[in-house]
Order: sequence, then C-alpha cells, then structure tokens
Amino acid sequence: MTKMKRPEDAPVAFKAAWNAHDMTALCNLFDEDATFVNRFGHYVQGVDAIVALHVPIHETIYRDSTLENELLNVAHIADGVAVIHFWSRLAAGAAHPAGPHAVDTLILAVLTKRDDSWRIRALENVTLTNPKTGELVLRD
Repeated sequence: MTKMKRPEDAPVAFKAAWNAHDMTALCNLFDEDATFVNRFGHYVQGVDAIVALHVPIHETIYRDSTLENELLNVAHIADGVAVIHFWSRLAAGAAHPAGPHAVDTLILAVLTKRDDSWRIRALENVTLTNPKTGELVLRD
C-alpha cells in the first residue's frame, strides 16, 4: 500500500494507482468518507463509490490509459489539512472508442493527515476546454 507521507505525494501516488489500473491502490489513497467529482461533473461520496466509479472504465475504455501529473501548489490551511492543485494529462489508448488521444485536466484535492499518512478527503477534476466552443484544450 502506498502511504502518502506528505500532501506533495498525492499526484505521484494517484498516477501510480491509475497507471497500474490498481483499484486497491486507488482506494488506499482516499479517506473512507471522501468525495470525488470526475471530469464530467459526476459526484460520488465514500471510498467504495469512488472505486465503483473507476472499476468499469479501467476494465474498458481506460484499460490502456496512462496519466502524467504535475504538482502546482500545496497550501497547508490548518494542522493536518492541505489543499493541492495539480495538472493531469490522460493519454487514452486504443481501447477508447475515440482512439488514442490526450485530455488535460486540473485537479484540486483536499488532504487530511491521520496518524503518519495523508489521505484525500475531497477531489475535483476539471477538464480544460475552450469556454466558447467546449473544444478540448491541451496545455503546452
């Protein structure tokens, strides 16, 4: 199990779980009552619901996908509470109905510390799009 020793570890741990398509590892990143908003605005609460949201896509359209994440910032807002932002680039593979392509998102996560590790308490994923057209935008 990947333990996040500091909030800065979250983008790397999330990437590792995603790229391994390891739902147990993904589950272990989140607090039991965590909330998750995917890039389409679908909201779920609880680690079981978060995993249930990801299992079918990792078995089908994203089974050959990979993520690359880049930490933007960490803000410690209270003892044992931090907010992070990170860029994420999803590289969908041949399993996706649209074929191989990339999608960039910006992720905001709230993490809390319990004992000696950090867990994600809330995560929201926003797809980068042109607000006038809805067309996907990739970062340089």
